[in-house]
Amino acid sequence: MKPDQPLEPHPTLPDYYPDLAQRPTFVRGLFDRTARHYDHINRLLSFGSGGWYRRRALLRVGLRPGLTVLDVAIGTGLVARQALAITGDPQAVIGLDISAGMLAEVRRLLGIPLIQGLMEQLPVADACCDLVSMGYALRHIADLNVTFREFHRALRPGGALLILEITRPAHPVKRALLKFYLGRLVPLLGWLTTGQRDLQTLMHYYWDTIENCVPPETILEAIRAAGFAEVGCHIELDLFRAYFGRKQSGAEPAGD
Repeated sequence: MKPDQPLEPHPTLPDYYPDLAQRPTFVRGLFDRTARHYDHINRLLSFGSGGWYRRRALLRVGLRPGLTVLDVAIGTGLVARQALAITGDPQAVIGLDISAGMLAEVRRLLGIPLIQGLMEQLPVADACCDLVSMGYALRHIADLNVTFREFHRALRPGGALLILEITRPAHPVKRALLKFYLGRLVPLLGWLTTGQRDLQTLMHYYWDTIENCVPPETILEAIRAAGFAEVGCHIELDLFRAYFGRKQSGAEPAGD
């Protein structure tokens, strides 16, 4: 791969958008139209993991009262809610999302600072937070290298990175079951329970991005290349992955 070539989390998916340049517009529009039903569909997606899984992952990377969190791709605030429960300070959890619809849902539920913007161009100051978190949105990034460098820039020295994701199981039977559940059953249930076709499209897209996502090793390498140390991945059920890393004390910004 050329140094200036974007590291996409998955190839262009022409069933949804024609090229990489159109991906942000497609993703923003899809999430805007489905925001009010997202929590409902997430209950089907999470296999019951829900809040306790997110809370445990945040605690594992050291989140505690007194620290500041930038929750990127906040969605309806599922990670932010757990961060707020841990820190106890609404001003210590800042949410960012490309979707105005998602931000409207968070604003209705949580009294925290919110920013509309791109993950690849965070509209925040250098060294502004102690933890950058992102829940199940890695597959919507345009360029992993650029985005991870932005996460590194936003962190204070010693700060932590936490990225939650779902990945294809290695075992073929588990993979087939997941494909049926996420690729067929959840889209159908989402449509039947809400009557919204866009929600069905969202879930088909969700599965297609999982199925075509780059392997975990590529993600870990990109996190390291962005300047993070102590990089690793916590795996549960051969399905849920929590990628983590830490910005070293006195670290300089990673080079382009």
